[in-house]
Amino acid sequence: MTKLFLLIGLPGSGKSTLAKQLMAQCPQMQLISTDAIRGQLFSSEATQGPWLLIWREVKREFQQAVAADKTTIFDATNAQRRQRREVIALAREAGFRQIIGLWVKTPVWLCLARNQKRERQVPPKIIWRMYRQLRDAPPSFEEGIDDLICFPDKRGYGNCTRVVSGNHT
Repeated sequence: MTKLFLLIGLPGSGKSTLAKQLMAQCPQMQLISTDAIRGQLFSSEATQGPWLLIWREVKREFQQAVAADKTTIFDATNAQRRQRREVIALAREAGFRQIIGLWVKTPVWLCLARNQKRERQVPPKIIWRMYRQLRDAPPSFEEGIDDLICFPDKRGYGNCTRVVSGNHT
């Protein structure tokens, strides 16, 4: 059964760190990252570029992952409900049978502090906007996910594969 882990969280919440830890523990997984796609398409992860081009590449990579029967991690903020529903619909269309939301619920103040230390910073007003979007429309089963796992930052990730167990690899 082809599975997709849908990362959800603010910039600086630790989504990419979680993805790296999962990949280190389960190297047979595939990572699809909108930042990496931006880097491929526009030579810079900071360049937002036309969303349609990014979306086409996400679709292509989803299809390849399903064809290879690879459990996949999708690393993007996915802060807007509409955006999450579109990604979930695309994933189902591509053939993913199980979609698990991994919500990295890091306090906004910590995300802002981490953002300040980054080379590629997200404007604070964007982080606050995404915070309000997630607060007002948090991830839910009504969006089409099969399971939702929350990662409060204060406890750390520990053994990621155990936390997301159910043999998702």
